Amino acid sequence: MADSIDRLHEAVVAARNEDPATSRTSRLLHSGRAKMAKKLGEEAFEVVIDALHGNHDAVVRESADLLYNLVVLWVASGIDPKEVWKEMDRRERLFGIAEKLLKGDDRMRPKIAAMTMRRLAKRR
Repeated sequence: MADSIDRLHEAVVAARNEDPATSRTSRLLHSGRAKMAKKLGEEAFEVVIDALHGNHDAVVRESADLLYNLVVLWVASGIDPKEVWKEMDRRERLFGIAEKLLKGDDRMRPKIAAMTMRRLAKRR
């Protein structure tokens, strides 16, 4: 899979120089990082919804869209896939292939979750 992502990354880098009127990838790259991040979030949400509904084929399709949009955001952020693979290798050596590195101070997570819930309640 890394080879596919690497090839996709190369194609997205090349698309930066294409005409946004004819290249969807170029248009997305020229739309700004906020638009790219929003699109990535939308695709992630679609994967979640399809997974909740047990729609295997849709999860596969939306996952491909998610990876595409992730790579576009990497290009816009100056991230090479090799950096991500290096981090994954580091984590595997420390924790094993299926573990996720804890992020930051986990004692803050309940406070952040409570604040988010209060904001949601105010909107209703």
